Amino acid sequence: MEIVARIGGGSPVGRLMCHPRLPLIAALDSERPAVRVWDVGGQRLREVWRAGAESDVYGDEHGWAKFQRIPVVAWHPDQPWLVVKNEDGVLLWTPSGLSELDGLPPGASYHNLAFSPDGSTLWAAPGDEINSWEYSSHAIDVASGAVHAGRHWDTGVAVHPAGGLVATLSSDQGATHMLFARPSQVMRVLNRALILDADGYRTPVFSSDGRYFAIRGSAYEHTLEVFEFPTLRRVLGTVLGEPYPSDEVSDEWWEQHEAWSAHNIAFGTRPGVLWIGTPAGTLIELDVGTQEAVGHDLLAGAGITALSATATGELIVAGGAGELVLVAGFPAAEPAAGSTVAEFLADASDIPDGGNLDEHLILTDGTRTWQPGDLDTASAAADTDPTWLRLKVAINTLGE
Repeated sequence: MEIVARIGGGSPVGRLMCHPRLPLIAALDSERPAVRVWDVGGQRLREVWRAGAESDVYGDEHGWAKFQRIPVVAWHPDQPWLVVKNEDGVLLWTPSGLSELDGLPPGASYHNLAFSPDGSTLWAAPGDEINSWEYSSHAIDVASGAVHAGRHWDTGVAVHPAGGLVATLSSDQGATHMLFARPSQVMRVLNRALILDADGYRTPVFSSDGRYFAIRGSAYEHTLEVFEFPTLRRVLGTVLGEPYPSDEVSDEWWEQHEAWSAHNIAFGTRPGVLWIGTPAGTLIELDVGTQEAVGHDLLAGAGITALSATATGELIVAGGAGELVLVAGFPAAEPAAGSTVAEFLADASDIPDGGNLDEHLILTDGTRTWQPGDLDTASAAADTDPTWLRLKVAINTLGE
């Protein structure tokens, strides 16, 4: 690996989103609701667009107040089009300029956006003025503007690299479901799902060969979990930094917690290798299979604030001093295994439209599996079990 391009002195970046097929990167500033687009063609870094640079900084805003101001961006899978939801509304950037996005329902406000894999539909998760537990998501036809209702989702959409399958999150404070779906005009949710403790997770990330996916979260600590696909078996579960304290949260714990980026992982072109950025500026190369790790002092002294993998196989790394670094020298990616998607689909079925998820989902936490209805009669849980399971048992046994 080698650094082939470096830009310094810019605004600190809190998240990087690479175009799935083109050498383009969207960068979200960490200090204010600003968005920048970078061209990384020819192993160089060239800024081509910026918006929100004069916006008010987040300052002391935390939690929901800050979350509402953070822009949401979504790349079209084939075209150099970026949909941006910010304080000015929902906009469309193309190399020709910026325009309002036509076809949205009047007064629509969304917390998340994603294009379907074929680019024909913009999937939109409901906004804060809508009771998201009762209101379905929108599937907006890009050509006609027609709006169709879909199931609730709230956190990004990850596309399996072999195609034919997407994954998203449906979160609750007690537990989060990672839902798998066949992409069509709306997501056709399947009956196999992961269940994760608490909420606050980030969009899942698939490895380039499609045999693993990783999830960062949660709302309470910087968990990192890696699962095999299609088995959904958990092969890694750890906490980055210090675990959430069992007693009072100290200023020291909060300081180290804030030092970690929530968008600091990426799968590169090497099968089974996960890259992790740290607050010390070290880029960790983790072999998921052997769980052996090697550290690379990429930005020593300046913490890594965001990390992503480009469509052409490089890593793009953001540092706390406002620098962007392009790292190359990796082998070509192996083709994604389409057989893994076929195997998953053969072992799953569509949940009927309007069907209650609880009545259909076969849930796993990566170790145990619950058939539909199993959790309604669960009557025992250990202190080491996840919070959601202990709460479920407490509710089931209430009044016995």
